[in-house]
Amino acid sequence: MNAHFPQPRRYRAIFISDIHLGTRRAQTESLLGFLKVTESDWLYVVGDLVDNWALRKTWHWDQLHNDVIQKLLRKARKGTKVIYIPGNHDENFRDFVNLRFGRVSVLNDTIHPGANGKRYLVLHGDKFDGVVCYAPWLAKLGDTAYDWSIALNAGFNRIRRLFRLPYWSLSAYLKYKVKKAVEFISHFEDAVVREARQRGAQGVICGHIHTPDNRDIDGIHYLNDGDWVESCTALVEHYDGRFEIIAWADLKFHIAGAPHAHSDRNRRLATTG
Repeated sequence: MNAHFPQPRRYRAIFISDIHLGTRRAQTESLLGFLKVTESDWLYVVGDLVDNWALRKTWHWDQLHNDVIQKLLRKARKGTKVIYIPGNHDENFRDFVNLRFGRVSVLNDTIHPGANGKRYLVLHGDKFDGVVCYAPWLAKLGDTAYDWSIALNAGFNRIRRLFRLPYWSLSAYLKYKVKKAVEFISHFEDAVVREARQRGAQGVICGHIHTPDNRDIDGIHYLNDGDWVESCTALVEHYDGRFEIIAWADLKFHIAGAPHAHSDRNRRLATTG
C-alpha cells in the first residue's frame, strides 16, 4: 500500500478467518493492510489460516504469505492475545490443540467474554457442515469449483474495471440466488446457534461459509467474520461492547480521507449486539 496510514485503530477484539494461505486466491495484501492499521487486546484466527487442501493440488506461497504469518506472530510478541482455532482446510493443526507456541494458543473452540456481558462461543464451524463431515470428497470437489468461480470472476471484473464498474462477486451472487446455497447457509446458522445455546453461550462467532453477518437468531447473537478471499472482512469488538463487521475496502477508503457512506447491507452488519 502506498498510502500513509495514521495511528492504528484499537479494538477490544478482532476476529478473522478463512484466509487460505497457500492459494493464489488469498488476499494477503489486503489482510496485511488491515493488520497494519488495527490493534486489539485479543486476536482470534477462526480457522482456515493455511489451506492444506491446496498443498495436495497446486501450492502457492510467496513473500506476502510469509509476511502474514510474521505479522500475526509479531502482534503476539507485542502483547496481543492471539488464539488460533484450526478449521477444515488446516485441520492438520488440530493435532496441536491445547498447546501454546510462544504467545499463540491453539484451541478447538473457546468462549470469548464480551464487554457487553454476553458469552460468545468461538469456533470455525465446519463440524456443522454435513458435506464436510459426511462427504469430504464432495466438499473437495466443491472447493475446486469455487477455485474456478474465483478465476472466472477475476477475469469478469477486469472487464468491468475497463468500464469503470464496481466489483461484482459471482460466488456471493450464487450464495444469495441459488436455492440450495441459501438453504445450506440457513441450516448452518441454525446448527451453530443451537450449539451455542447448548453450551450456555448467548452468542456465537464463526467463519467457514465465507458470508459475513451480524444479527440475532432465536435469541442468540450470531456473528460470522467472513473471509479474506473475496469479501475481505473482519469482525471487531469495540470497548463499549458493540460488534461490527468491517470490510477492508471500506476501511481503507475511510482512512484515506474520502467521504464514506455505508451501503444498506453494511449498515445492517454494523448493528449492535
